[in-house]
Amino acid sequence: MDKRLIPSFALSPLRELARLENEINRLFKELVPEEKFEAQVTVWSPRVDMYEKDNNLIVEAEIPGATKENIEVKVKDNSIIIKGEVKREEEKKEENYYRSERFYGKFERILPLPTDVKLEEAKASFENGILKLNIPKVSQEKEIKIDIS
Repeated sequence: MDKRLIPSFALSPLRELARLENEINRLFKELVPEEKFEAQVTVWSPRVDMYEKDNNLIVEAEIPGATKENIEVKVKDNSIIIKGEVKREEEKKEENYYRSERFYGKFERILPLPTDVKLEEAKASFENGILKLNIPKVSQEKEIKIDIS
């Protein structure tokens, strides 16, 4: 939006909020020096796509850095449970190491099943960091003939 279209009295509170945010950030940096911060993610869960294709429920979970041996998939209480661990190969302690944002550690994701499925026919594969579940749906179009007495 063009600032010329915003009345000057509307800009003043926004400027005051920005000034206040800058002041709080400055005070916080003075109280806690940056070298005391370590950006570490301790809890995370895989990103998931869930969709229907050819009368199957497809679940694709993004788990980069994991191995299939470190992933477990269960179905309990009408939900899919994906859990496991992504292990760090080695910890890097170098002077020139500025940031570590990759996910390591244990994870768990619980996904409610959106439809009835045939669990005994479920298949799973893991390739290139993607866990793919293919679970046939229970056909909802059952036709039952009822005898008339």
